[in-house]
Amino acid sequence: MKILKGFALAVSLLTIIPFFKVHDFYKGINGYAVMFYPLVGFFIGLILYGIWLFLNPYMPSFHLGILIFALWVLITGALHLDGLSDTCDGLFVHKDKALEVMKDPHTGGMGMIFTVTFLILKASSLAYFEALYLLPVILMLSRFNAVVAIYLYPYIGGGIASLAKEELQLSQVLIAFLYVFIISLLISNLSLVVFSLFILFILKLFFIKRYNGFSGDIYGFVIEITELILLNIIIIGLL
Repeated sequence: MKILKGFALAVSLLTIIPFFKVHDFYKGINGYAVMFYPLVGFFIGLILYGIWLFLNPYMPSFHLGILIFALWVLITGALHLDGLSDTCDGLFVHKDKALEVMKDPHTGGMGMIFTVTFLILKASSLAYFEALYLLPVILMLSRFNAVVAIYLYPYIGGGIASLAKEELQLSQVLIAFLYVFIISLLISNLSLVVFSLFILFILKLFFIKRYNGFSGDIYGFVIEITELILLNIIIIGLL
């Protein structure tokens, strides 16, 4: 029962899909929810890929790429983009004030500028991205990076993400790693997994040095940056 509630919570947190609306963070289900983050990402990618397959015969590829990007933002409820924006705001103040700035519900000027720039880059990437069958893997790996960050690195924020940090167990991380490994091996190759984790390692070096840990907003930042870099690495043919 906890596993099912955890999956429902993961879907509720990471998407606007209305089938599972769990808003109560019951004790014992938050670690299971995190365990399913990559799987939810994979399913979102499958939805986007399915829409692309259906519309591809009827639309110009450039326009369809932009449409897939818009649906990507819509399905995820712009959740991780909000974390990206808040994290960018925090980077332009002294680190002692950064967490306070990141918690401010109002988006600052730098957060807005960098988020718009990021959106343009990501939309352009989708417009020219040809290996759409890899979208489910990319969304899965970006959220697996969040799982690893939650488990391995100190947490410095408050709110619901602290429950995930407290309840996430090594066994749950290993289960997530197992299905991520298998799916990646079947659809793409393990070099994509390795490079994704390398992105997390580089981001970890920066955020641990600046803040001594991660927050919920930084998890969103990690997801968005991982996706953008993986898209472009594949576009230029490095993976």
